Amino acid sequence: MYSPQLPLARTRVLSPSQLDPAQADSHPVAGGGGLETPLLCLIHHHHHRSVLLRDRAEKAKRDAIRSAAAVSDLLVEAVNGGVQEAFLNQKRIELEIRALAAAVSRFTKQTDHWLASTHALNSAIKEMGDFENWMKIMDFDCKSINAAIRNIHQA
Repeated sequence: MYSPQLPLARTRVLSPSQLDPAQADSHPVAGGGGLETPLLCLIHHHHHRSVLLRDRAEKAKRDAIRSAAAVSDLLVEAVNGGVQEAFLNQKRIELEIRALAAAVSRFTKQTDHWLASTHALNSAIKEMGDFENWMKIMDFDCKSINAAIRNIHQA
């Protein structure tokens, strides 16, 4: 991502005016056109700017990470608020379902009890009807026997 860092020049470069005229021709930097001094300055300037740019990029990266973390925290809080409300609603609904299921169970048992009671009452009424019918038949039979005995007794 980053270009390799070039080592800084540690030597001091003298300008041609600072050099002794006798040494100017023998000095490798001052003599021979003077291209090395601007190149070294250019390299130094480039290195300095790249360090500044890297520092700014790192600072911007840290700021962006901090901002992204803050945004994600806010989003999580917003989403969790809705999720928490939905969770509480779900718990309330589950409690109501359990209460309704218990009520349905109670009503089913009560209905079964009523059904058994009405069936027993219906059977008792049938038996009473059968008993009444039997009593009528017995009464008729007794009257018939009584009439037959009178006829025999009178004859």
